[in-house]
Amino acid sequence: MKRNLSMLMDLYELTMANGIFQSDMRDTVTYFDMFFRRVPDNGGYAIMAGIEQLIEYFNDLHFDEDDIDYLRSLNLFSQEFLDYLKNFEFACDVWAVPEGTPIFPMEPIVTVRGPAMQAFMVETMVLLTINHQSLIATKSNRICTAADGRVVMEFGARRAHGYDAAYYGARAAIIGGCKGTSCVKTAKDFGVAASGTMAHSWVQLYKDEYTAFKTYAEKYPDSCTLLIDTYNVLKSGVPNAIRCFDEVLKPLGKRPKGVRIDSGDIAYLSKKVRKALDEAGYSDCAVVVSNSLDEHLIKQLDVQGAKINSYGVGERLITASSEAVFGGVYKLSAVEMPDGTIIPKIKISENIVKITLPGVKIPWRLYDRETGKAIADVICMNYEKIDDTKPYEIFDPVHTWKRKTVTNFKAEKLQVKIIEKGKQIYTSPSVKEISEYRKNCVENLWDEVKRFENPHNYYVDLSQDLWDLRAKLLGEH
Repeated sequence: MKRNLSMLMDLYELTMANGIFQSDMRDTVTYFDMFFRRVPDNGGYAIMAGIEQLIEYFNDLHFDEDDIDYLRSLNLFSQEFLDYLKNFEFACDVWAVPEGTPIFPMEPIVTVRGPAMQAFMVETMVLLTINHQSLIATKSNRICTAADGRVVMEFGARRAHGYDAAYYGARAAIIGGCKGTSCVKTAKDFGVAASGTMAHSWVQLYKDEYTAFKTYAEKYPDSCTLLIDTYNVLKSGVPNAIRCFDEVLKPLGKRPKGVRIDSGDIAYLSKKVRKALDEAGYSDCAVVVSNSLDEHLIKQLDVQGAKINSYGVGERLITASSEAVFGGVYKLSAVEMPDGTIIPKIKISENIVKITLPGVKIPWRLYDRETGKAIADVICMNYEKIDDTKPYEIFDPVHTWKRKTVTNFKAEKLQVKIIEKGKQIYTSPSVKEISEYRKNCVENLWDEVKRFENPHNYYVDLSQDLWDLRAKLLGEH
């Protein structure tokens, strides 16, 4: 169903826009940055996701007649402002870090430049779109990392927080590393693999477990994966599965795809099931497990020597249950005067982490040319360019005596322009391409940054000009 999401915003975005519209600040151009302050689950990095949907939102920004009527009924807005909304044309420029890129706290991952009224009005959608998908992509990447090369399938639609969370969460899960999803609409719309076998209800429906397995195998001989824990995995499930493979698939010249365990002591059962399948001549039959898995349980299963080929991960992935908020924020960083002069803006707080970075900025990533590994990110003023043909000094923005001169490195800007004067100028890659890009980017991070426990703190430094500007504004205030 086609939906107009333009009214999906906080009321204060409209009241501020109305106030500016009726003042001499109407034509003021502003810069806003979206950034986040902490990696979920105390991880070493997060994964960027949601840009394609953000572009779709920008492309369809408009206010219908019933929207205008509703806003008029609130008695908060001038008729002139309502007329402006009726004829609304998005005119902002937007830059963003491409989907699949590892991202780190405090660096701008989306930057919006445009009329203050419009930059105010897109705050909610920028945040909820990027926050949600980046959260799920980050969780998915953690789970897939824990799986250590074994296939992970996203199975969470039924436990998601609504149908958008199921649909777009599955998309983000693929970006993070999952190889398939149980959500058929996501699979269809984004061209990714649809995964699924059977439910316990299928087995319960028939007079006995074997009949249920036999019927399923006859219907799907080329993709037969049987759920073997409806009654008893070892006493009935796996024996009936093997009998079905022998009596139904083998005469057809077919091989089973797998068996799935969804309950019980999975580590113990997987070893017993693997042994039974191997002894029956089905060493190529995969053992698939599910049942409220996450990265920590998957690691524990590995430690216990579980014999598992792939994982179906549902509720703890699609809801990111261990850390349900990504925490991205959207803050004013600069005002542009009619003559082009940029006035940097800063938000100050007793809570140091909430002090913002002023000015118009560009994040860069530095790579070691010999190893290909990422050395650090540097947030620079927009007029600066990092010349990677010369040595470059980086320093800790808090402990400024910690300095390092990098040589033989490559410098790349992290953001790309996606919207220019309200019009799309960037085409999103396919979800599969984004996932492959994410894989390559993550490989460029040091293992110390990728570990789950006490990951190395990846450096996000400030250029000297940006550090000086922040210090100057802090001193003035």
